[in-house]
Amino acid sequence: MNRRQDKPPGAPARAAGADDGDSTLLDLRILATSDLHAHILPHDYLTGCAEAATGLACLAPLIAAERAAAGNVLLFDNGDFLNGSVLAEVAASGAAPAAPHPAIAAMNAVGYDAAALGNHEFDHGLPFLASALAAARFPVVAANAEPLDDASAIAAPWVLLRRTLRDRGGRPQALTIGVAGFLPPQVAVWNRAQVAGRLRLRGIVETALDVVPAMRRAGADVVVALCHAGIGADAAPEAADPAAENAALALARVPGIDAVVAGHSHALFPGPAAAEQPPAVDPARGLLAGRPAVMPGHAGSHLGVIDLTLAPDAARGWRATAWQSRLVAAAAPGAGAAPVAAAAAQAHAATLAQVARPVGETAVPLTTYLALAEPSAAVALVAAAQADAVRTALAEGPHAGLPVLSAAAPFRAGGRAGPRHYTDIPPGPLTVRHLFDLSPYPNTVCALRVTGRILRAWIGHASALYRPVAPGARDAALLDPALPAYGGDTIFGLDYRIDLAARPGPARAGTVLFDGSPLDDDQPFVLAVSSYRAWGGGGFPGAGPDAVIHAGRTTIREALATYLARIGRYDPAPRQGSHFRPMPGTTVLVRTGPGVAAHLGGRHAVLPPDPADDGFVQVRLVL
Repeated sequence: MNRRQDKPPGAPARAAGADDGDSTLLDLRILATSDLHAHILPHDYLTGCAEAATGLACLAPLIAAERAAAGNVLLFDNGDFLNGSVLAEVAASGAAPAAPHPAIAAMNAVGYDAAALGNHEFDHGLPFLASALAAARFPVVAANAEPLDDASAIAAPWVLLRRTLRDRGGRPQALTIGVAGFLPPQVAVWNRAQVAGRLRLRGIVETALDVVPAMRRAGADVVVALCHAGIGADAAPEAADPAAENAALALARVPGIDAVVAGHSHALFPGPAAAEQPPAVDPARGLLAGRPAVMPGHAGSHLGVIDLTLAPDAARGWRATAWQSRLVAAAAPGAGAAPVAAAAAQAHAATLAQVARPVGETAVPLTTYLALAEPSAAVALVAAAQADAVRTALAEGPHAGLPVLSAAAPFRAGGRAGPRHYTDIPPGPLTVRHLFDLSPYPNTVCALRVTGRILRAWIGHASALYRPVAPGARDAALLDPALPAYGGDTIFGLDYRIDLAARPGPARAGTVLFDGSPLDDDQPFVLAVSSYRAWGGGGFPGAGPDAVIHAGRTTIREALATYLARIGRYDPAPRQGSHFRPMPGTTVLVRTGPGVAAHLGGRHAVLPPDPADDGFVQVRLVL
């Protein structure tokens, strides 16, 4: 490799004894992607339009430029690279060329050195994952997903990359880089149907306390942790919560780790300081507990860059003496994108053909701009399809006589994905791409046996999405931005209104009606839900294996297609009002996409957009 030619702008953090003039120092640049979700080309399959600068094809020229600027470069991916886009779902369905998987083909074209598994890698099961990874020309790691049998050994816990690099004096130096992967232990819940009895999911930090010393003993000069988790709470390694979903900060405190790549939460780090971050988080310099770290967004929006300066160390070979972290935003694809585009070309064509297939018709717009504040025909359609599938599945069984309710929430409702991340389907023909819009993940339809008491608690749990609002407040923020929209379940088949003046909990449900009468706490019901919710995703009371009476294999998209084929045209009775109890003299603000303006019909006021708010607008609701 050539001697490094540049240094990134800004002052790097330094360890004691760093000396830029020492020709024996070795510079190592680590490039990282995370949460690509098989976004390869800058194309939005939900709208059929070219997308902004996102996707691996848009990062490929940046990767090439970083490699050209620094001779000693490694490229890693931090997980959720295989699933989570329309392209990936079509590939998994068999409607696209079977091998290699387009995400793997694209990553091979770019030339990754290693990748970690994320939680969505397990969405289609271990056999599918093993088949996809078989074509990878790079090692894949997952330290805290321990196989319970040989057939489940999908990835190594860690890998040692042995490279010959050049120091600042131009001399070749042998360097061994240890790379370990970590993912949320909640995979045991979210993907229970795929991993139960196959994998044991351990806590992130407790696993690192075992594997990092093992990597050092095996000869690792540098240890990079590919942590498919958000930053999370601060804790000493020995006191870290083994069930923590987001543990990158606690992981950074594990002795022997030199750099951390975080992800999963789709956030950006380094970046603007987030509210209430622990003191050990330095978002300006990109440090977690003093260790360099990056979190490069999602869908190929950014490339993470960590520069390490290494000095010879008699005790362990090499020691990091200075470091710097930064992000580079994706740009429009240039010449360097051609190999990536070629790798995905066949899958892209197959996806375009698949999503154009007709499935039905809607008489009303299907939008999610205000789905968390008032009735949404889009969410109601998903709920109706779930209930229809459950009634069919249970028609001949012991639960056939129970009333079937359905719980659903909007998937595409803004958040970190931006102001265009909303469902906005006009009246008219529906195609397969609209089904992906309504249900982007391969969740299946399941059913729970619940009681009225559980339903009341379910409503209270979902209501945590809403901040408490004092009567008479003016323009109070309605939604808690720390909570995801897909946790905002509405239970269809019940009539209720959330009391925003109350604290989150069952009391917020107020009077709940079923079939015109107050809900009986002891009455049994069947609740149609997604597989994610059924097995415990979101922590809803009453969910989990003991309550599951139907573990369906029909995806929600398939249920939607079946339901639309049966009814022909979706034309629901209009539902007016809001999700909330009236509060005279009170107004709240909902942050949403600018497309909402076309659907208000004078019902609400849209406030002028804040130029600093990334394109979102606020809608004033009168309670």
